[in-house]
Parts: sequence; C-alpha cells; structure tokens
Amino acid sequence: MIEFGSPWAFLLLFPAAVSAWRMLRRARSRGVAPLPMAAALPRRATIRQRFSWLAPALFAAGVVCGTVALARPRRAFPSSRETRDAVAIEMAIDVSGSMAALDFATDSRRDRTRLDVVKKKFRQFVEKRPDDLIGLVAFGGYATTRCPLTADHAALCEILDGVVIPGDDGEPVSEEETATAIGDGLVMAVARLAAATNVASRVVVLLSDGENNYGIATPAQAVAVAKNAGVKVYAIGIGSNGRFPALWRGGGAPRVVPTLARLDERTLGAIASETGGRYFNARTKGALDDALAEIDALEKTAVETSIRIRYGELFAPWLAGCAALILAALLLAGASRRSLV
Repeated sequence: MIEFGSPWAFLLLFPAAVSAWRMLRRARSRGVAPLPMAAALPRRATIRQRFSWLAPALFAAGVVCGTVALARPRRAFPSSRETRDAVAIEMAIDVSGSMAALDFATDSRRDRTRLDVVKKKFRQFVEKRPDDLIGLVAFGGYATTRCPLTADHAALCEILDGVVIPGDDGEPVSEEETATAIGDGLVMAVARLAAATNVASRVVVLLSDGENNYGIATPAQAVAVAKNAGVKVYAIGIGSNGRFPALWRGGGAPRVVPTLARLDERTLGAIASETGGRYFNARTKGALDDALAEIDALEKTAVETSIRIRYGELFAPWLAGCAALILAALLLAGASRRSLV
C-alpha cells in the first residue's frame, strides 16, 4: 500500500502550474518580430525555435517530481493489533530412576519408559499452545533449568529430546542423583516464572511419579514460595505405587531391571490445591492425555500485542528525477540564450 507522509506538499502544484503556463507562453512568443509588417514576411523556424517549449516543460516536470518527493511517498507495511490468550508455563518433569519404569509401554514398543511417554505427550501439549511462553525444569535429586521461558517451541522440543534419566548416558551416577527432589523442582520452576513480566497468568505443570526424598526445599516450603509469587500448580502423578520392570540404558547394552515407585499422591494433591490448581492421577497414557487436555483448557489471560508500523521510503527516485529534469531545463535554456546573442 502506497501512501504519502506529507500530502500537503501537493498544494505547491497550484503556483507551480501557473508559473509553468507563463513560461510556456513566453517561450512560444519568443522570436516574434515587434514590427507589425514583419508578420507578413515569410519565416522559417529553426530547430531551437521549434523546441523552445522543451526547457520550460522539463522544468515543470522537475517541479512536479520535486513536489511528489516532498510529499514523501512510502510503502506502508500493514499494522495490526491482535489479542492472544497467553500464559507463562513452566514444565517441571521428574527424571528420577523410577521414571524408567515400563508400565506405560505397549506390546509393540517395549522400550517406552514413563519418561519417554511424558516427553512425547509434553511435545504434543506444546504444539497446541503456540502463543505461550513455555520453559522446562528437570529434577531428580537435583533441579536444573533445561530451557528458560521461550516462544521458540522448536528449540524447546529439541532440548526436551536430550532430557534423560541420570545414568542413561553411560556416566556414573550417585544414588542421590536418581532420588526425587519435588520441592527443589517446584521452587526452581517458580523462580523461572519470575522472568515472565508481560503476562498476568503463571502456571507450573509438575509431573512426578515418586515422593519427595531429597533436596533442600520441602514441598511445604515450595508451596509457600509458589503462593507468594501467585503461581498456580497443576500436578500430575505418573503411574502408581509398586515394583515395575524398568529399562536401564546406562553402562553398556540396555537391560530391564526391577525398580520401585512410591507415588505420593497426597503431597502432589496438597501442592495443587493450596496453590489454586488441580491434581491429576495418570496411571495410563490415556489418563495422561486427559490430564494435559484439561490443563490445556485452563483459564487464559488476554494479552494485547501491538505491531509497530514500518515504512519503506520511496521519495529518492522522485528527488533524483527532479534534479535531472531541472538540470536539463537549465542547460537547454542557457543554450537558447547563447544562440540569440
């Protein structure tokens, strides 16, 4: 779309038109003899006399081009104001040793651990919320920020692919690293949400299959931190209590070993209810889908986003044309004067 930044400049065309008319009239009358009888004499017009109108016409065209340049033609990129339902979400995922349990595996895919399923469902959840800021915290015995809040969900999912249970990469681990520090994970997630200053709704989605048995902050202390920050926690308990076969990928070839899971639903439920969220028990992949679908329908905050207008200035060609035409007109006018001397 083309528009003009200073359309008032076109008012200058009126006096310019009057001046051009007078110049053309003067050019046409140039060379006529002042004596009445001279008009009856045969005359042969020279080339300069025939084109005497050219210099005033070029000058007038230059003035028109200069006026257009002064009006500042420009291309306006469309501006818009749109309202999006944006939420800042921090995903806090348990990567303790019990997340290697295979109770979520299917007959066709026996190597799908609880963590594998959670990562797949988390990726699908992210794809449904393109306008949200989403971050990732992983916690076993220690809590770490894997990805800060971001709208670059492709990068987030790439980082998610690299989240593994400590020891699955073949590195030796201590027993503490495979423990479950729910309190530390929640405190870390709440701290990362403090960076979200352009949204009014902050949410933690806490996924765990165990009980808090390690870490600095207790779940009660983490709840106090979340409430003080105005953060709502949606807690999801993965699986159930019991001893399950688990896939251990570290230390050589993958092998299946037994692991014990102690899901503390009471603590997870208390964390959710005290912060204004909800607790979901996901004993199967279908139940996990249902839980994330309900969280996806959580209350959203309307955030109005304005996009600044950008312009592409187009006056330069008109200004160059103005200079070229007026220069040509002055050169022709000078040549005409010299020919009459």
